[in-house]
Amino acid sequence: MNSHVWPRMGRKLAVGTMALLLTMVAIASADIRLPAVIGDNMVLQQGKEVAIWGWADPGEQVRLRLSWDGEEQRTDADGNGQWFFTIASPPAGGPYEMTLSGKNTVRIGNVASGEVWVCSGQSNMEWPLHSAANGSQEVAAADYPNIRLFTVQKKIADTPQDDCTGQWSPCSPETAPGFSAVGYFFGRHLHRELNVPIGLINTSWGGTVAEAWTSANALETMPEFKAQMNQIARAKADPDGSLKTYREELAQWQKKIESAGAEGAGCIEPGFDDSTWQQMGLPVLWEQAGLADFDGLVWFRKTVTIPDSWAGKELTLDLGPIDDMDTTWFNGVKVGGHNESGQWQVARRYKVPADLVRAGRNIIVVQVLDTGGGGGIYGQAEQMNLRQAGTDDAVSLAGTWRYKVGYDLASMPPQPQPPVWVNNPNAPTALYNGMIAPLIPLGIRGAIWYQGESNAGRAYQYRELFPTMISNWREDWGQGPFPFLFVQLANFMATQPEPGDCAWAELREAQTMTLTLENTGMAVIIDIGEANDIHPRNKQDVGKRLALWALAKIHGKAIAWSGPLYRSMKVDGDEIVLHFDHVNGGLVAEGEPLKGFAVAGADRKFVWADARIDGSTVVVRSDKVARPVAVRYAWADNPVCNLYNGAGLPASPFRTDDWPGITAGKK
Repeated sequence: MNSHVWPRMGRKLAVGTMALLLTMVAIASADIRLPAVIGDNMVLQQGKEVAIWGWADPGEQVRLRLSWDGEEQRTDADGNGQWFFTIASPPAGGPYEMTLSGKNTVRIGNVASGEVWVCSGQSNMEWPLHSAANGSQEVAAADYPNIRLFTVQKKIADTPQDDCTGQWSPCSPETAPGFSAVGYFFGRHLHRELNVPIGLINTSWGGTVAEAWTSANALETMPEFKAQMNQIARAKADPDGSLKTYREELAQWQKKIESAGAEGAGCIEPGFDDSTWQQMGLPVLWEQAGLADFDGLVWFRKTVTIPDSWAGKELTLDLGPIDDMDTTWFNGVKVGGHNESGQWQVARRYKVPADLVRAGRNIIVVQVLDTGGGGGIYGQAEQMNLRQAGTDDAVSLAGTWRYKVGYDLASMPPQPQPPVWVNNPNAPTALYNGMIAPLIPLGIRGAIWYQGESNAGRAYQYRELFPTMISNWREDWGQGPFPFLFVQLANFMATQPEPGDCAWAELREAQTMTLTLENTGMAVIIDIGEANDIHPRNKQDVGKRLALWALAKIHGKAIAWSGPLYRSMKVDGDEIVLHFDHVNGGLVAEGEPLKGFAVAGADRKFVWADARIDGSTVVVRSDKVARPVAVRYAWADNPVCNLYNGAGLPASPFRTDDWPGITAGKK
């Protein structure tokens, strides 16, 4: 079989080799099997006909009974063991139950009907609730049993997969901490306003590019990806040669890294003297605590005093999330570690065996390796503690730790990179195949998306790539042009003293241009970023601004859902008059005077402009430009700007010119 089509839903996905198919059929043999995204605690999209599908023996009759209407549907698994039902979702609410019967019986309980949203993108979508602003309080308050959470386990695949790993869970302080903060706040706002169940599917991966989330069929329509797609196809056809070279080079590199890391290994011994080491208050990203722009290995060491009553008893060691990898010792014995990339958001929890625990002085040592971006033990103070297993008795580990740099990755040979299609989340199609395809054709209301940082160096390409990806998802899902909401990049990096070109401004422009696609919306967050952190902690406003569009455009709420968007300009002598959509109660300067505007003449040299609000327009001019021809607003990585509408929503950055930018032609 070269492809399969889910009946009545228009899903068309290429599948893998015959060996993969035979394996799937073998797994399905004798028992009805469901995809992970259909199970207990799930949410059905209200007001739609939705799909229920799975696998069984070829030809096996499968029966479906729904608790809300009592009727039974029947179908037969096809020759590949696939079966499929289309059902009308019940009224919003629940709980409901679905029962599937064949050679076995599967009951799906605590089903709700409401709004279902896919939450995807890179690290700012993946960013967990416990690390958002006021994370501890938000987690403690996350008691919403009718918000249901599903996180797709990360998976790279070279062909579209039929299933993923994950499970639905009611939102609670126990299930919410590691879930997408943006997704949670978006869903919470909808839940509070609509009073219906909300299903949120987090399928995200930090540091990834948009082409990884796009299918092969879609990318092949873009000439700049043609060569890369051909290269991947050739490598797959003859993988042994390229893999052999890569594995040999990687083994040599790992030996050098291990040798460098071993130089400080003596510090794991309890009697080691660390008095000459520097001090750092944890938790914190080490870039904010004296190790600016540092990627590499750091040893952390702490002496902790344990009560006499704890001696000889098993303990639980909590360190919170660590960016990226760690190995942890207690009194000289290794008790845990996460040594795979991509686990920077995972809160570390390790068991300390009873025979290691003694009264009084005990030593904890953590070796942290960061390979890029932020690094260190960075969660919340409440996440760092040592407690007696099964009790609430705890000793805080937050505060001063001793530390010493092991090695700087900049001084080490660069890590060999695998062939583009091997274990690479940024390979074209890799995450679409592994983390989007398995969700199709689940009934959804729409998708929210926070990504673009990793494509900023190719912003002009993003003008085509991003809408191509959106159209790709919509076509494969077969549910029409469903709402697709995205977050424009926040302000980040140093402020610029003078107007100039920058990649992040051009990426924001590409995102704004995507609004020409039907049923798309954009949350502008140019006012809530952080100069020194690509991951702004204020995810609350991000989720809320996304939700405003959904409430207004889908559910008919009479609310403002966008900040001012540039519409047109008119030159009037030495001034330019700018017109906007979405002024909603009038334009507002948050703090006088109006800032962020630059003007240029025919020489294309921009200078800062004086700007004033005149009714629903902004008038700009500069004594340095007698004949202005173009205006830019907030055109910088981290602009100083303050134009809002009466609803308190910020204006999107824009430019009136179309002069070539610095990312034009970059692929």
